[in-house]
Amino acid sequence: MPSANYRSLLRTPGAAAFFLPASLGRVGVAMTGLSIVWLVHSRTGSFAPAGLVSGGFAVAEALGAPQLARLVDRFGQTRVLPPALFAHALAVALLLALVAADASDPLLTLGGVLAGAGVPQLGAMSAARWAALLRTDRAAELPTAFALESLSNAVAYLVGPTAVSTLAAAGHPAVGTVLAASLSVAGGLVLATRRGTAPAPSKRTAAAPAPRLDGAGRAAQVDRSSLGGAVFLLMGLNLALGVHFGALQVSVTAFVVEHGAPGAATPVFAVSNGSGLLAGWLYGARRWRTAPLVQLLTATGALTLGTLLLLTVGSPLGLGAVVVLTGAAVPPLLVLFPLLTEEAVDRSVLTRAFSWLGSASAAGSAAAAAASGWAIDSFGARGGFALTAAAATAMAVQSLAGLRLLSSPKR
Repeated sequence: MPSANYRSLLRTPGAAAFFLPASLGRVGVAMTGLSIVWLVHSRTGSFAPAGLVSGGFAVAEALGAPQLARLVDRFGQTRVLPPALFAHALAVALLLALVAADASDPLLTLGGVLAGAGVPQLGAMSAARWAALLRTDRAAELPTAFALESLSNAVAYLVGPTAVSTLAAAGHPAVGTVLAASLSVAGGLVLATRRGTAPAPSKRTAAAPAPRLDGAGRAAQVDRSSLGGAVFLLMGLNLALGVHFGALQVSVTAFVVEHGAPGAATPVFAVSNGSGLLAGWLYGARRWRTAPLVQLLTATGALTLGTLLLLTVGSPLGLGAVVVLTGAAVPPLLVLFPLLTEEAVDRSVLTRAFSWLGSASAAGSAAAAAASGWAIDSFGARGGFALTAAAATAMAVQSLAGLRLLSSPKR
């Protein structure tokens, strides 16, 4: 049975004990950004300050996540998580107080920045635990573990925003913000108590590089705490994937509106998300003998083909058929990126590397939201689809150009 791979993973001693609380906390993380939009809008009656505060939150999270991950790699999850969670809870409480006091937009934005800077990166920490748990004698199961992480993340971003919107529509936006922070903090605290599966803190620093021999046999110095070119390439791939996500959401909405069927947006997104979840589950349930780099080229090529087909659709029905392909092409990438990262970097910087991938994706999505708006205003929905096609093509080109870099074994 295909799900046997997932069951065997979760039956690994200690696995379910860290994966389940991390998944719960991830729902809270997925809720937080949108909950802030609803919270601020409920008090100001305008989306302008709401967008400003949520934008500050997103930028602070993208920049702060790798710094928090650096501390996690250096001192360990169990030591860093509790104070980080306390700081995040305090920042959310401050934002709630500022909104209740009808504070000025700059103060509200500051509150959003503080809340974003302390968002716990539970996904990166959970992925790092899988790597530590399996890399020794069960490395072949890492793709399945990362597929499970991807499925957890997808479910969180389906459930979380829906819950926030439901509470906001019922007139309780503050409850959504409190619930988001509560889930994040509760999941993170339980994760921090699971010490047995936590990766050991790194003892390396940039001031103490590991020696190796250069091409002439002489002693050379390599900073094993640096991320390296492979991670920067993977960050570029994640940036392009974020552009694809951000532009596709806006473009699909614009397309159905252009065709006089705004209600079609919901089933189109449902089809896309459903195909992604099914493809991710099936991909992770199988042991692939094809090399990861070949899979990467195949997946980016399929995504490029799907986004080019978006330029040819003429109806919401045709759009729904094409997004099945684009939705199914993404899950393998979400598994391959952390898998290639785990192979490329030293374990002493693994959490930080995972966090940088997430930050790059978030940055691409944020940039695409603005760029696709301009493209749609200028050229219609197909202008937005052209942006998604450009992003997918950039991924395929980067994958092909970076084959040698990604195939180099880590030191």
